[in-house]
Amino acid sequence: MSDLKTLKTRYLFVDRFAIMMFLQYAIWGSWTTTLAGHLMRNLEFTGVQVGGIYGCLWLGCIIAPFIGGQIADRWFPTQLFLSLAHIVGGVLLYFTALQQDYNVMWNWMFAYALFYAPTLALTNSICFRNLDNAEVEFGKIRMWGTIGWIAVGFMVTLMRLTWHTENWEGGSDVLMFAAAASIVMGLYCLTLPNTPPVASQKSPFAFLEALSLLKDRNFLIFMLASFVVTTELQFYYMPTEPFLNDMGAEEAWVPLIKTVAQIAEVLVLLFLLHVSIQKLGIRTTMVIGVLAWPIRYFLFMIPNLPVIISSLTLHGFGYAFFFVTSQIYVNMKASDDMRASAQAMLTFFTLGVGNYLGTLFTGYIWDTFKL
Repeated sequence: MSDLKTLKTRYLFVDRFAIMMFLQYAIWGSWTTTLAGHLMRNLEFTGVQVGGIYGCLWLGCIIAPFIGGQIADRWFPTQLFLSLAHIVGGVLLYFTALQQDYNVMWNWMFAYALFYAPTLALTNSICFRNLDNAEVEFGKIRMWGTIGWIAVGFMVTLMRLTWHTENWEGGSDVLMFAAAASIVMGLYCLTLPNTPPVASQKSPFAFLEALSLLKDRNFLIFMLASFVVTTELQFYYMPTEPFLNDMGAEEAWVPLIKTVAQIAEVLVLLFLLHVSIQKLGIRTTMVIGVLAWPIRYFLFMIPNLPVIISSLTLHGFGYAFFFVTSQIYVNMKASDDMRASAQAMLTFFTLGVGNYLGTLFTGYIWDTFKL
């Protein structure tokens, strides 16, 4: 009887959350790795304008996560908020895909970002709220988000090779794909375990409780370091697709090529992350993750396509060791009644302020040194 109960619990929580993570990151991965090339080549946007479009999500991560965290921690069941945000987001992405003018596209993308951004923190917090052993189980659940990113790379490549002619000059197809995936995710969230707010006697404002964590000197240093680290990541996300094209990779194959990073991330999450945290500790694990990225940029300087493709594995290694470990660390520091808001604060400093400033800087550098 206990074995049956264990299997039922695993289905209700671990397996359900794995599917949730798969869809969550399939949505994001379907457009973020390839949209820049479409904006530059087909719509003739400048580097700064491409940075502006990509920066919408990061700007959304500055504005929206604390609102989403407050709603989930105090007012509304997390799974229902996730459902609403993704369904509305899917509609907004559809209209974003139809645009060719920069200003109009920016408005639609920014509106979408306000709904998608809170879900990045809330998909973490709903796991931490429901798992008995989150430090062990979360990495393997989060791994399925990376698998979703990989799978969508294969699907986009297959879609382009199968349905598009050799004279095809599209690119907005990835936004349409993401819109459909977002609607599916919104409906799926209705099946997640009910996760109502936890009653708190401390404050009606969960985000204020989360901000109080910054009084801890070590936690403050961690947040500031996380901000600095994420400012440089846009040099990978934005120019890598055009860079691979310039090095000889065909456009249709780029989404598949870039999944090398995510395959490495899956292997790290499955076999190395838990061992590293147990043997080396949280701090050392994050430091190792940070060091992987400058090594990758150094290898990008070698004008050899196989070397460059191989170096993409370091992105996946760094992402798993730094970002997933960061999410586990924040969960360890947060109490139950502010878990969503604490994850939202991490989103604010990293995906929000750090990535937004990094996007603008990357766009500026792109235009300044363009040949």
